[in-house]
Amino acid sequence: METERIPEAVTAHPADPRPGLGRGTLLLMSVATGLSVAGNYFAQPLLDIIGRDLHLSASTAALIVTVAQVGYGLGLLLLVPLGDLLERRRLAVTLTAATAVFLTVTASAPNAALLLAGTALTGLTSVAAQVVVPYAATLAAPAERGRTVGTVMTGLLLGILLARTAAGLLAELGGWHTVYWVNAGLMLLMAVLLRLRLPALRTAAGLRYPALLRSTLALFVQEPVLRWRGALGALTFAGFSVLWTALAFLMSGPAYGWQESAIGLLGLVGAAGSLSASLGGRLADRGLVHHVTGTAAFLLLGSWGLLAAGGAGGGWSLAALLAGVIVLDLAAQALHISNQNLVYAVRPEARNRLNSAYMTSYFAGGAAGSALTSLVWGAAGWGGVCVLGAALAATAVGLWLADRLRSRPTKGTRGQREPVAAPGTASDVAR
Repeated sequence: METERIPEAVTAHPADPRPGLGRGTLLLMSVATGLSVAGNYFAQPLLDIIGRDLHLSASTAALIVTVAQVGYGLGLLLLVPLGDLLERRRLAVTLTAATAVFLTVTASAPNAALLLAGTALTGLTSVAAQVVVPYAATLAAPAERGRTVGTVMTGLLLGILLARTAAGLLAELGGWHTVYWVNAGLMLLMAVLLRLRLPALRTAAGLRYPALLRSTLALFVQEPVLRWRGALGALTFAGFSVLWTALAFLMSGPAYGWQESAIGLLGLVGAAGSLSASLGGRLADRGLVHHVTGTAAFLLLGSWGLLAAGGAGGGWSLAALLAGVIVLDLAAQALHISNQNLVYAVRPEARNRLNSAYMTSYFAGGAAGSALTSLVWGAAGWGGVCVLGAALAATAVGLWLADRLRSRPTKGTRGQREPVAAPGTASDVAR
């Protein structure tokens, strides 16, 4: 039987040896990250039923996804840097408990205003996941850091992928309110367990909070790689959000007529995206990160042709639709990983702030994609949504080509490897 020995208080420092994490604590942190992010994705397969219950238009219902992503983006920008200033266990527990409270607001919402407020606040505090992941990396023994980060990130990825499935099943059993009540209870349990099982952890940043925020924003000005890759990430997640925001309306509409539980099962199709994570990382380690980006961008564009063919209903259309979902998810994951490998190689000493800056861009793109979808769906339906998604993907392809022309090697630099981030560092943390 394994015995964990973790000190009650730890001060993080690059040279400090880490005592390692026992399996129980590692599993707890993995589950906590998954449950934290899941609350931002529950609504996607339930937009139709929530809209009917609260008498919302399709465009208003789609705003549920938008405000969740806006809240999460603000949390990334304003709350995640606090991990460099505050005692990290207290920060993680506070954010987790606050998420539980805001989930109850969403669960009990009788109208659109309270629903959107609860959703936005839940998104804001659910960045506890982005506090817990680097927390685990810091506590891990150096030889086990890569495995530790991978395990916790698996929990986060499963939370995103399975949230839609769980939402559909729970909504069938007790209505859409049940989904949020259950998650609120689980988040409260996570807050208690994290407080009992995690050691205190402090990181000395040497900056006050306003200066820390200013330095995070200044990275966009100082680092062109962050700007280009942040824009690519925003376009990628915008397209991803366009698909998943509109998909519930398509599948519950006359073309397919699916119930919420069946729509939620489409989240399992997204699990294929995890296959690209390890492959994209290995190719990036071989210096092929730009090749991964280009291939993924073209796949992202091609996926919208399959998705457009899936709008008619019927067996063949469903096959095209599922293939499009798989290709889009694979491409989006590969693009995300290639972005991280370049961004986090820029300034290793500022990886936490780079994480905040890049992920803020990423989720800002997702929020914009959801907002545009709410307008396009009402005006042009599934066909218009596919045109929007294809336009975003085409812009990503153009941006990649422009970046390659801008950074084309000059004489004397050909043959050099592309920069990649070291394994087990912040590039892994944000995956």
